[in-house]
Amino acid sequence: MSQAIQLTGTIEPHHEGKRLDQVLADLFTDYSRTRLKEWILGGKVQLDGKVCLLPKEKVMGGQQVEIATELEDDTRWQAQDLPLNIVYEDEHLLVIDKPAGLVVHPGAGTPDGTVLNALLHRYPDIAEVPRAGIVHRLDKETTGLMVVAKTIPAQIRLVYALQKRRITREYEAIVVGHMTAGGTVDEPISRHSTQRTMMAVNPMGKPAITHYRVAERFRAHTRLRCRLETGRTHQIRVHMAHINHALVGDPVYGGRLRPIRNASVELSDFLRTFRRQALHATMLRLTHPITGEEMEWHSPIPDDMVQLIEVLRLDSAEHPDDIVWV
Repeated sequence: MSQAIQLTGTIEPHHEGKRLDQVLADLFTDYSRTRLKEWILGGKVQLDGKVCLLPKEKVMGGQQVEIATELEDDTRWQAQDLPLNIVYEDEHLLVIDKPAGLVVHPGAGTPDGTVLNALLHRYPDIAEVPRAGIVHRLDKETTGLMVVAKTIPAQIRLVYALQKRRITREYEAIVVGHMTAGGTVDEPISRHSTQRTMMAVNPMGKPAITHYRVAERFRAHTRLRCRLETGRTHQIRVHMAHINHALVGDPVYGGRLRPIRNASVELSDFLRTFRRQALHATMLRLTHPITGEEMEWHSPIPDDMVQLIEVLRLDSAEHPDDIVWV
């Protein structure tokens, strides 16, 4: 089933010079800016009778805007009784500590069994919030903290804070190769040109900045603390692979597992069977979207990464003078 949508309005003088998607969000407050942008890109929006396909097009005062589209009923998003590890909750937001293997949002190949499905069961009213309050995601096999908005005002302000880089997210990562110092990767990221499930560094992509510092060095690996300045899909994974220090266990960007000279059987076996990217969202800091309170949460490193660190420490102790750079 679908619902026909017919919207009309007039661009006001104070809107002149602003982006079309911004103005539409101001005129038609019942719909999210993301949805309105999709309608623009889909050719559903006309200015003075002419189809406009550019969300960033600057508008002029007095223009007539028309939107003719359909709103599909999305029956894929079903409430499901699934466990969630809630580390904080109030009437406006909640913070989840996500385990490995849990998908955040339904998509191709994963129609249910996600964080979103669990949220709809636990908080039925969250269905009124865009994407059930999910304002940022973690990859399926990445663990750790993520914030969810429970109300529309909280969602709007959290999305704005993310866009303005006012939410701090730090990750623990273990990468291949011995690194001597931290640094910053400032390389734009876009969808891979041929493999559409992957991302890649691309000069024409969206800006992406990852700061990292060395937390611990091993003989052939390094433990990093990464801080996101932007939040592109797979950002840390892509950036670390770009500087030839892919995450341990990354099945997409890690390439073929290379043997490490003089490695023990235990280490070789552990690395071969560590089948997820060694990445954990360990710290989240933000200003509460309603109260203005500064808030911060921490999540301990999960057991599988703790075991990986212990094995790497043992290997370093057994070979103190043998460094493997990459």
